[in-house]
Amino acid sequence: MNHLVIFASGSGSNFQSIIDNIQSGRLDAKITGLITNRDQIGAISIAKLNGIPYQVINKKDFSNSKEYEESLLVQCRNWDAHYLICAGYLNKIPDLLIEHYDRRILNIHPSLLPKYGGKGFYGIHVHTSVIEHGETVSGCTIHLVSSNYDEGPILAQESVEVDPEDTPHSLAAKVLAIEHSLYPKTIQNYIHQLIQTS
Repeated sequence: MNHLVIFASGSGSNFQSIIDNIQSGRLDAKITGLITNRDQIGAISIAKLNGIPYQVINKKDFSNSKEYEESLLVQCRNWDAHYLICAGYLNKIPDLLIEHYDRRILNIHPSLLPKYGGKGFYGIHVHTSVIEHGETVSGCTIHLVSSNYDEGPILAQESVEVDPEDTPHSLAAKVLAIEHSLYPKTIQNYIHQLIQTS
């Protein structure tokens, strides 16, 4: 069984879609834990409802970066993580984790990378920029995590039309809808691909 540890910082809607796909049999995996950097968020409520252990690990609670990074790694190891799945996680994944889980950390981003990616481009900020620049197409991207924000190899993309009457919030809803179907499918395909080539 493929063990996933989810990293999330918000409502957890992609977390929920991954759970739903596991329960329906479309994704052959088990979620062994949730790591978040924030208390009292939707993702924690989802974890509790589904009996998934969770841990709040906030960099501010550590005296130095090394202790923080090692705490993340120890927790992932305790949960026997095979893959780390970022689902709306707003902190940068430390190099220590990237080295340990080489090509096994996935992230979803709410734009068609390389457009509107990088530091500061997250959530509603992405959709606002897309509309301000007059784009007619946007979408989401699933990629492997590298040391630089949103620059890892792209695994999948799906697009949506940006209508003239769209607001950042209506565009966000469109993109989120395709994220919920594309992310679990891409996780399954990627894991299968790695198994086939290993």
